[in-house]
Amino acid sequence: MYRNHTCGELRISDAGKEVTLAGWVQRTRKMGGMTFVDLRDRYGITQLVFNEAVNAELNERANRLGREFVIQVKGTVNERSNKNKNLPTGEVEIVVSELNVLNASLTPPFTIEDDTDGGDDLRMKYRYLDIRRAAVRKNLELRHRMTMEVRHYLDQQGFLEVETPMLIGSTPEGARDFVVPSRMNPGQFYALPQSPQTLKQLLMVAGMDRYFQIVKCFRDEDLRADRQPEFTQIDCEMSFVEQEDIIELFEGMAKHLFKVIRGVEFKEPFQRMTWADAMKYYGSDKPDLRFGMKFIELMDVLKGYGFSVFDNAAYIGGICAEGAATYTRKQLDALTEYVKKPQIGAKGMVYARVEADGNVKSSVDKFYSQDVLQKMKEAFGAKPGDLILILSGDDVMKTRKQLCELRLKVAEQLGLRDKNKFACLWVIDFPMFEWSEEEGRLMAMHHPFTHPKDEDIPLLDTKPEAVRADAYDMVINGIEVGGGSIRIHDQELQAKMFEILGFTPERAQAQFGFLMNAFKFGAPPHGGLAYGLDRWVSIFAGLDSIRDCIAFPKNNSGRDVMLDAPAALDQSQLDELQLALDLKEK
Repeated sequence: MYRNHTCGELRISDAGKEVTLAGWVQRTRKMGGMTFVDLRDRYGITQLVFNEAVNAELNERANRLGREFVIQVKGTVNERSNKNKNLPTGEVEIVVSELNVLNASLTPPFTIEDDTDGGDDLRMKYRYLDIRRAAVRKNLELRHRMTMEVRHYLDQQGFLEVETPMLIGSTPEGARDFVVPSRMNPGQFYALPQSPQTLKQLLMVAGMDRYFQIVKCFRDEDLRADRQPEFTQIDCEMSFVEQEDIIELFEGMAKHLFKVIRGVEFKEPFQRMTWADAMKYYGSDKPDLRFGMKFIELMDVLKGYGFSVFDNAAYIGGICAEGAATYTRKQLDALTEYVKKPQIGAKGMVYARVEADGNVKSSVDKFYSQDVLQKMKEAFGAKPGDLILILSGDDVMKTRKQLCELRLKVAEQLGLRDKNKFACLWVIDFPMFEWSEEEGRLMAMHHPFTHPKDEDIPLLDTKPEAVRADAYDMVINGIEVGGGSIRIHDQELQAKMFEILGFTPERAQAQFGFLMNAFKFGAPPHGGLAYGLDRWVSIFAGLDSIRDCIAFPKNNSGRDVMLDAPAALDQSQLDELQLALDLKEK
């Protein structure tokens, strides 16, 4: 055996044991005639001791060890005189009697430490070295624990894990597909699934009743901190259920994960909020409820006093930051410049401080009397020491989204976005459709298989933009971790949905005929949900990006810099696929 113990296993109770360890050299230190080596494996670090007075040749060999050399040692467990309370193995060391170098190593391009000197690009290029760092390894261990708990929970609830194919037909409605050419069917293409949506619905038609899959999904879209071109879903579907059944079961799974993984127990039901209220009060369909600063509309309070910016606005709204009246003019100017950035797009910001005597001092005092400013203070319920920040604009929804960005920025500055605090929320009653300026038509807000609320079905013929969906998202700390809906299971209603979305009957049949035909053979009422595993893990790990909880992620350009992918194909491969390239200059 290369080892009979791991580097994180030995304790003071093992003193005197003869052991064999194997791992990587973390660092070496020479102190007089003694050489100390920290040996690392996946499980931890153990200190090795080489004594020149006992074995000069062995000590000399230890001095020649470089960082990340793979070695095997044999020796005796001994109590350390200088204990390290920061290590589980910090009370013991191994007095080495035999050393074998299993493989030498080049000097790594960055230090394999929690606080590494390697930048993101360098660490991604050498990701196999980056994973040796405890910080990254722990994220992957957390991911493993979570997937095991998910499987355990769903198995206990009667779900079956069923694999669905990775090569399917393209469904361009929604995000862009990754496409795969078919050699045996020249000129035709598979697509990698954006989700197993239609396939899991077919499993419900097939009577599988409760399905789940921890599945890779693919979307060819621009990347952000919480997006990768390939990502992992906890994908689930159930038959003979209504919205309440699904929310109850998967809220239970969320509570189970919080309790088992993070030691956080939620005894009360998660809060619920309609999409309309989320947008009205927070300017986002995934509001962060770890803190307040709920929007207050001020149209009735501040219009009509000669301040043209407000008088001509379609929306005036603000937030109240408790205890933030100490913001300096410099800080307020910086916030103003922040909301004026092109990606946010506000024209400016008005602020008002509630002073110790209760009076309000604002940046637009010349337009408003103290009586009007007091009415504004009352609208917020503001107290002395509070800071009121106000935005206005010509477009209600756009201005609310700008105010959302301001709210998040101020909360971040005030330290209110604590990663060890969790606010869980169900957002419900989403609109069925949203208007696409690019397409010039209504698009499905979620997907075209979402069931409309029963009471809104008559509006499909008269006012489809007002139809609400039986759809729901779970939001944690302002991050959408999952969502789903009750599905359409009636062939005629599904056909109606395609018609509203601008599909001709021929196109609907060509793309989704397999599903509509299946509905003719006794499809049960069904619905489901998909959680984003990467996002769940990143929240539990306290990460700002999902990248560090994925073993081999892509960079912000969608490239794998380690594998140098994507890459050009050989001409012979293109010929075999009967493909010709006509690349356009950017």
